Amino acid sequence: MKKILILFFVLFITAAMANAGVPPIDITYNDGIYHIVLKGEKIKRHIKFISSESLITNKEAHQRAKAKLTVNAGYFDPENQKTISYIVSDRNTAEDPLFNENILKNPFLMRNLDKILNRTEFRVVECDNRKYHYEIVPHKSSVDFGCNIITSAQGGPLIYPQLRLEEEAFIVKNKAGEIVRESCSVLHKTARTIIGLKGDDAHILIITDKHPMDMYEVRDYVISLGLDRAMAFDGGSSTSMNYLDKYNVTSVGDGAGRSLKSFLIIN
Repeated sequence: MKKILILFFVLFITAAMANAGVPPIDITYNDGIYHIVLKGEKIKRHIKFISSESLITNKEAHQRAKAKLTVNAGYFDPENQKTISYIVSDRNTAEDPLFNENILKNPFLMRNLDKILNRTEFRVVECDNRKYHYEIVPHKSSVDFGCNIITSAQGGPLIYPQLRLEEEAFIVKNKAGEIVRESCSVLHKTARTIIGLKGDDAHILIITDKHPMDMYEVRDYVISLGLDRAMAFDGGSSTSMNYLDKYNVTSVGDGAGRSLKSFLIIN
């Protein structure tokens, strides 16, 4: 009996130590929307943005990284499999859209290059006191003195406190104020991947095909949640999420999920 109690105690301690290393991830589902909350200081050190040389599905990235949570991140060009968004991983720039020759050949993109390169990004930043914090800011925004970007992913547009559709070249208007170009279906109802901040916590919304939204509806929704800031990652058929072996979200397509370029992972 004594040996059984000792064995039980050892197993209990082992399990407790293993669980102590698991960052807190709260996920709820309601009416076609997954709401993920990343709480506390500890989890900030577990967030990382990664990219793949060739396009892979969210599920493949999840399995390769042996991650607890994997979510699709920045925009990319499916034609040449190169990025349209800046990605920083482990303090280094992993993806730079200026190396995408298709952007430099496109007259519209070149006319709006400054807006595209300065689209909003999500950052994990470390400062001198070894404290980590999140930022949602334009890409060209500087960090405070003594601080460094640990990892980041650009997406856009900024949704709240200001919906920056024109400022980030997601819509273009003519002189009469009429919309002549729309990118990423921002004015149409589709699946979305959204990341936002509320206090010191990060919130991720996986808005599935069961509850598609345009960006104005997304703005109203994040306001209803009381978020302080919010931005979009790639959406539509790119919208994907894997959490452990419990959740596997893919959007309209062949059922296997669209192949993607960059991902947010939590190990």
